[in-house]
Amino acid sequence: MGNTFCFFCGCVAQSSVGVVEQWGRFHRLAQPGFHFFNPLAGECLSGILSTRISSLDVRIETKTKDNVFVQLLCSIQYRVIKENADDAFYELQNPQEQIQAYVFDVTRAIVPRMNLDELFEQKGEVAKAVLEELEKVMGEYGYSIEHILMVDIIPDPAVRKAMNEINAAQRMQLASEYKGEAEKVLLVKKAEAEAEAKYLGGVGVARQRQAITDGLRENILNFSHKVEGTNAKEVMDLIMITQYFDTIKDLGNSSKNTTVFIPHGPGHVRDIGEQIRNGLMEAASAQVNVEE
Repeated sequence: MGNTFCFFCGCVAQSSVGVVEQWGRFHRLAQPGFHFFNPLAGECLSGILSTRISSLDVRIETKTKDNVFVQLLCSIQYRVIKENADDAFYELQNPQEQIQAYVFDVTRAIVPRMNLDELFEQKGEVAKAVLEELEKVMGEYGYSIEHILMVDIIPDPAVRKAMNEINAAQRMQLASEYKGEAEKVLLVKKAEAEAEAKYLGGVGVARQRQAITDGLRENILNFSHKVEGTNAKEVMDLIMITQYFDTIKDLGNSSKNTTVFIPHGPGHVRDIGEQIRNGLMEAASAQVNVEE
């Protein structure tokens, strides 16, 4: 409902307060409700003020300590104090302009002492300083400052673009470092795996040769004991010839080989047998030295 009044009576709406004058001088405050006025005594309802919370958005352009121009969007929420409504009615003609002027003054005194990063981090401190100043000043005029919100901080577009590029470059540098560390770990693990594989391969080859040597030794001994009149050299030659022809047979049966050139002759077989015997003798000698 709105405020209605006539020459003899008037109605003040809820969340409002009326200002009653007598012969042009402030007489009293009219609370919400229906009121009678005595025009013969010079009473009249001069005006009505709303006691609801009002909001005023102020845009301030200023400069930071590192010479960056920014725009601050500040939202001020204020209201008329019921008990001091006469001060609000008579003292200020345009309270919005008064509030805006003090916001400009306080903000432009604080922000130039901060860097841009500090301004983003401490925007609450700026709002607190503006609130303290406005409460002290506007309270004398019958206004209460309820809240001040620093809604937005808008740097110059060129500055925002540069800040984004700096952030992107830092992230790319960090990503490159992580990628390099990952590649380093991969190469180290690969080298360790190759070294381990070569070591195990060497162990396997050594065990394979040891097993072949032990098998040949057992075959020679068994054959020498079971067949009388034979010695170890003859048995070794027989085994070598058998192995030699088995190898040739395997090469011929392999589907991956078309033509294989190998030296062939009794002398070649004899040379192989001598090499194996020398290996057996060296292995036996090394085992004896270890046992001693």
